[in-house]
Amino acid sequence: MGIDHPCGGAIFARTIHVSPARLRTADFVNLRIESEIALQLGADLPASGAPWTRESVAPAVAAAMPAFELIEDRNADYAHTEAASLIVENCWNGGVVIGTPKAMPVAALVGIAGRLTVGGKAAGDGNAEDPCATLAWLANHLAERGRDLKAGMVVITGSLIPTVSIAAGQRAVFTVDGLSEIAMDAV
Repeated sequence: MGIDHPCGGAIFARTIHVSPARLRTADFVNLRIESEIALQLGADLPASGAPWTRESVAPAVAAAMPAFELIEDRNADYAHTEAASLIVENCWNGGVVIGTPKAMPVAALVGIAGRLTVGGKAAGDGNAEDPCATLAWLANHLAERGRDLKAGMVVITGSLIPTVSIAAGQRAVFTVDGLSEIAMDAV
């Protein structure tokens, strides 16, 4: 889509679902999921603390958990959609499904492996890059706008596995080594 940098959108409290989650596909135009690592903040990352680095944000991470980002792309044609569409539609974020938070050294998250099944069939596997680098990027991106990240917030850090569609009647399960698994039923 011609984007050469990360993108950031808001996750609203009312769109955070705890696994196991049941989501109505009728509530979306085109529901897709991304399998990600979510970080729960235990301390603020204020705009005044920027510039942030992966090392300086690490102490603010209270826990990590597997997550599905709920993608609402409204049937976009990825080959012809412009980045402005992402901006207008909150980076296509329709919410998240999160697993049980687990405290662990953030260094252990780099390269952590995950596997996705949809409808009982393997749908992909992959490894996390560096969740704290993503968190630092987001903290700096918000700081440029005078905004803080606050303790208790959940931040998703990028997909381990390419985006997949999910249809009514399907169950998606994402398992992350050393964390846990999450499940989502599309109804």
